[in-house]
Amino acid sequence: MKITSTEFVKSAFNREHWTDDGLPEIAFLGRSNVGKSSLLNSLLMRKALARTSNTPGRTQSINYFLVNESFYFVDLPGYGYAKVSKSMRADWGKMAEEYLSQREELVLCIQLIDSRHLPTKLDIQLNEWLEVNQKPYVVVATKSDKLPKTQLQKQIKVIGTAFPTSRILPYSAETGAGRDQVWAEINGAVAGS
Repeated sequence: MKITSTEFVKSAFNREHWTDDGLPEIAFLGRSNVGKSSLLNSLLMRKALARTSNTPGRTQSINYFLVNESFYFVDLPGYGYAKVSKSMRADWGKMAEEYLSQREELVLCIQLIDSRHLPTKLDIQLNEWLEVNQKPYVVVATKSDKLPKTQLQKQIKVIGTAFPTSRILPYSAETGAGRDQVWAEINGAVAGS
């Protein structure tokens, strides 16, 4: 996909702040520190559109990025970071679930998993929720450049065992490996909306 324009539009802290122009939305979901901001920046070929942080749990809102003035990338808060209060974690989960279950403009969910680690209980719960609620989604295994090729292939199989009905795409924000495959999923979802 040729990116002609990208812009950060807004942060939404509750439903009243969601966009209301009816454009298709691609949601990015994953635990804190899985590389969501790096993936967004890499897909859009921008260095710092989505802010990256060494501190997990930084994103506490739903962030909207308008792409080519025709659809949104929607960055949801990361889940599973232990150093925030239980009430804050509950608020994030509630905000994300409300968005995922009620957003009509949502055409694709991209669930991110760190390719170097086994999926967590929360990763598996989210994946099962996407399946049960029949949400269109793909799993992207981030940080794939951090593993030798044979180890990466083994890890993709391990992730596949945890998510038996999921399509899993390895991705490296550093090298761009996997970009075309992820864009193919996004283009298909936007075109079908």
